[in-house]
Amino acid sequence: MTFSIRAPGFGFFALLLIALLMAANHVAARLAFNDGLSVATAVTVRSVSTALVVGALLLARRVPLSLNARQRKALPAIGALVAVQSLCLYSAVARLPVALALLVFNSFPLTTALWARVLYQHRPERAVLLAMPVILFGLVLALDVLGAASGLGAAGQWRRIGVGVGFALGASLAFGLALALTQHEAGGLDGRVRTFGTMSMVGVLAAAGALATGGFAWPAGSTGWWGLALLTLLYGTGITILFTVLPRLGVVGNSAIMNVEPVFALVLAWAVLGQAIAPVQVLGALLVVGVVIWLGLRRR
Repeated sequence: MTFSIRAPGFGFFALLLIALLMAANHVAARLAFNDGLSVATAVTVRSVSTALVVGALLLARRVPLSLNARQRKALPAIGALVAVQSLCLYSAVARLPVALALLVFNSFPLTTALWARVLYQHRPERAVLLAMPVILFGLVLALDVLGAASGLGAAGQWRRIGVGVGFALGASLAFGLALALTQHEAGGLDGRVRTFGTMSMVGVLAAAGALATGGFAWPAGSTGWWGLALLTLLYGTGITILFTVLPRLGVVGNSAIMNVEPVFALVLAWAVLGQAIAPVQVLGALLVVGVVIWLGLRRR
C-alpha cells in the first residue's frame, strides 16, 4: 500500500504542521532572547540557513532562476520588507507574550487590503470590511488594552506592552506591503525562487544591521544556543515544507488554517516559558484567529 501526497486530509494536516513549526520557532526564539541572543543575530542565522537549504533544493531540482524586468525590480523591495518584518516580529516576541505578538502580527490580512487600496486602488471586499471591527475588538480583549485583567490600568498596561505592540504592528504593515507587492509585481515568480532571493536578502540586511549596531550578540548559555538551533531548524523546516510540498497539494484556498499559529504559540509558551494570559485575553485571541481563518476560507 502506497501513501499519496494528495491523500484526503494530507493538505490540512500539512498546514497545521507548518503552523505548529512556526509557533515553536517563536517560542524557541524567546528562549534564546532571554539568554542574550540579539534579534539581528537570530534573523541573520535563520535567514542564511534557510536560503542555503532552499538554494540546495533549487539546484537539486534544476529550477530556473530567470526573472523578468518587473520581478527584478520588485524582489529587492520585497526582500527589504521581509527583513523589516522579521526584525520587528522577533523584537515583539522578545517583549510580549509570544501568542500576543503573533496575534497582533496576524492582522496582516487587513494591512494587505490597506496597501492594495493605497497602491493599486483595490476596494476591500465586503467581508474584509465586516471583519475589521471584529478583529480590532478581539485585539482589544487579547491585549487587555484597558489594563483590567492585569490590574495595571490603561496607562500602566501600555507602558508594559506598548513598544512590543508597536513592533508587532510594524511587522504586520511591512508584511502586508510585501504581500501586496508580491501579488501584483512578482506573482508569476516560482515561490521557491522568491523564497531563496528573499531569505538571502534578509540575511544580508540583518547581518549589516547587526554589524552597524555593535556586532553579533550570541547566547550566554546552553539554553540560548539550543533556542537558536531550534528556531533555525523549525523555521527552515516550515518554509521548506511550505514551498516544496504544498504547491503540489492544491490547497491554496485552505492556507488560512495556518493562522492557528497564535493558538499553538499560546499552548507552547505556557508549557515551555510559563507564559499565561487571562481567560478574557484567550477569548479575544480565539475571536481574532477565528475571524482571520474565516476570511481565508470563505467562498469568493
